[in-house]
Amino acid sequence: MCESQATRRAAIQDLYQSHASDNTVLSADALLQFLHKEQKELTATEQTTEGIIDRYEIEETAIASRSMTFEGFLRYMESKDCCVFDQSHKSVYQDMDKPLSNYFISSSHNTYLTGAQLVGKSHLDAYVCALRKGCRCLEIDCWDGPDMEPIVYHGFTLTTKILFKDVITAVGRHAFEVSPYPVILSLENHCSQEQQEVMAQHLISILDNRLLKSPLDLPTSGELPSPNDLKYKILIKNKKRRPHTMTEDPAGTEGEDNGDESEDDEDDEEEEEEEEEEEEELQIQSLFWFSRKTGLKKKKKKKKKKKKKVKVAESLSELVIYTSSVKFISFSHSKDNQSLYENTSFGEKKAQKLVKVSGAAFVEHNQKFLSRIYPAGSRTLSSNFNPQEFWNVGAQLVALNYQSLGLPMDLNHGRFQDNGGCGYILKPAVLMSSQKSFDPNDCQDSLSPTKLLIKVISGSNLPMPRRGKAVYLFVRVEIQGIPSDWCRINTHTVKNNCLSPCWESTMDFSISVPEICLIRFSVRDQIGFFNSEFVAQYTLPFTSMKKGYRWVPLLSRDGCSLDPASLFINADWHS
Repeated sequence: MCESQATRRAAIQDLYQSHASDNTVLSADALLQFLHKEQKELTATEQTTEGIIDRYEIEETAIASRSMTFEGFLRYMESKDCCVFDQSHKSVYQDMDKPLSNYFISSSHNTYLTGAQLVGKSHLDAYVCALRKGCRCLEIDCWDGPDMEPIVYHGFTLTTKILFKDVITAVGRHAFEVSPYPVILSLENHCSQEQQEVMAQHLISILDNRLLKSPLDLPTSGELPSPNDLKYKILIKNKKRRPHTMTEDPAGTEGEDNGDESEDDEDDEEEEEEEEEEEEELQIQSLFWFSRKTGLKKKKKKKKKKKKKVKVAESLSELVIYTSSVKFISFSHSKDNQSLYENTSFGEKKAQKLVKVSGAAFVEHNQKFLSRIYPAGSRTLSSNFNPQEFWNVGAQLVALNYQSLGLPMDLNHGRFQDNGGCGYILKPAVLMSSQKSFDPNDCQDSLSPTKLLIKVISGSNLPMPRRGKAVYLFVRVEIQGIPSDWCRINTHTVKNNCLSPCWESTMDFSISVPEICLIRFSVRDQIGFFNSEFVAQYTLPFTSMKKGYRWVPLLSRDGCSLDPASLFINADWHS
């Protein structure tokens, strides 16, 4: 097709004419052949074509003869039936009766923040927004507040403060607006026992029967409950007391001699779990408080002294049922000692090291236990890591800064739009197999690759990136998966045509583990020899992509629809 014809309409007209008898009408039989041959809809039947004609054809003569005019065919090709995203995945279709550890769970880091980590604003809207995006694990940093009311903010920074009870009220109101599946409240708890008691009271009184207060009476034992078991329930993730190991510590207060000190350290993202990350965050805070270094050190010492004394309040501990936080020591230690109801948190850097040196062990660990990964303390501007490297090892709770834009949140949205956007995605079998070890860093030779062929044909109604300047648009198709599968290919550039750019560019990919992969389409503007700027994007799981001639809806940087902006592509693959 020449560039003067380069519109989606022209491309669709070519398709129509190649299948229509005498180039005038598309019979029901010809439409069925098109569905089988071009769209790879191998299960399509005569009933399927009848439905398409009834939905999209408006010309009475064509309806009577059970055929389609070009205009009816065009309406069909531009409908959601021909979207690249499988519309059956817009509803919950996966098995929701597996243990929680079998799912990727949409998770947020420092959910209360709307901006940067050191000076950003804390707001209830951040929780509402995250929940409406399908987030199922929210973080709440709890500190002692005035008048015995716990507050939420990023400790030792200039972030603004909000009341804990207001956060819980907002969560209670909006928790199940878009998904009926359980919400996990991950508490980073710095409160005194007295204010922890207040926290427990608020959780019970505000959430009422939505709060899970006791274990479920389940027929199966030895496994975590499933999302279906926990529908419309809110779980508390926090440290838990172990009364059977109570002893008296040197200070004369009761403590737990088999993990009290480690309990004080668990999930404490303010100091990080690793010594290196502890030093890193202290350095960041020291730079921030450069005019108050002495005060910071005093606060740090005071904080550590306080932590040795303060234990988890009994009333709060009793609300921790299936998500008890414990400190990670090693994979072998977890295998021998960790309960199914206990979970661990990993700082980004520690998790990256474990992925690199113990990938298979990390996968095996996550088959049984919940793992939460959170961003490094050095990400003061609320930037994010690439979540794919942790999904590759089956980590369930990969927590991101939802307020930040860019590739990581694009991938997160792409991953969790699947399965009805409910916030729970069943992990692929390769990550759950007890028969065969899987290491994402060393598996390409043992698997038969899938050959993916994508042809980027054209674009339509693309946003204008730079007013008054020449634009050079190209499309980048990117595979996000295990390291050996990662790949990206660009089309050539098209100058000054946002309305109907034509690329007709074919791309070949070889993918070892397609069931883990995400496919990202991005439109970019080439502004220099090595530089380009974002224009629009769309990301989806490989397993949700449809074969054949499809249109790709495009989203803005903040994830909003740019309709009618879209790409027109052809996709096919085989093993």
